[in-house]
Amino acid sequence: MKKMLVFISAFALVLGCNTRSDVGSTSATDSALAALHARDSAVARNKATALASIEAFNGGKVDEVFKNFATDAVDFGDGSMSPAKGLDSIKGIIKEFLAAFPDYKAENLVAIGEANMVAVFGEYSGTFKNPMGKMKPTGKSFRTRDADLFTFNDAGKITEHRSIQSGAYIMQSLGVRMK
Repeated sequence: MKKMLVFISAFALVLGCNTRSDVGSTSATDSALAALHARDSAVARNKATALASIEAFNGGKVDEVFKNFATDAVDFGDGSMSPAKGLDSIKGIIKEFLAAFPDYKAENLVAIGEANMVAVFGEYSGTFKNPMGKMKPTGKSFRTRDADLFTFNDAGKITEHRSIQSGAYIMQSLGVRMK
């Protein structure tokens, strides 16, 4: 037993002393770790930006919603209609939406990110209280689960937005006839 302990101690000592600082793999490892840290930092930044945008939406703060959008951003919505291109066009649509649904809320938000994309899942609700375009308010409310998908550029600006839930489904639940 004593010989076994001596052998294990000697083996551990040899392993412990065999750390060479002149081996090139250390700098390669450091570079790989730095790249992973930079990627993780960008993903964390993008998740925080997406959540802040939705929280500003909750408060009806349109300028704050878009403070981290690229000027040439595109909003694809759920893909059922033509995308809104450019920050001014998107802002106009959102202002109209928030005027029609002044009590709009997104709750229980969870953000998941990878590379330059972030998905924010949550529960969304609102009451159709004011006109929106040619649609007359019904006074009815909606509550649905949805996800907002954001794409970011390297500078951390949102370049694309998509949603999962069909706008037609929400309008139907509000009693709006879609033509």
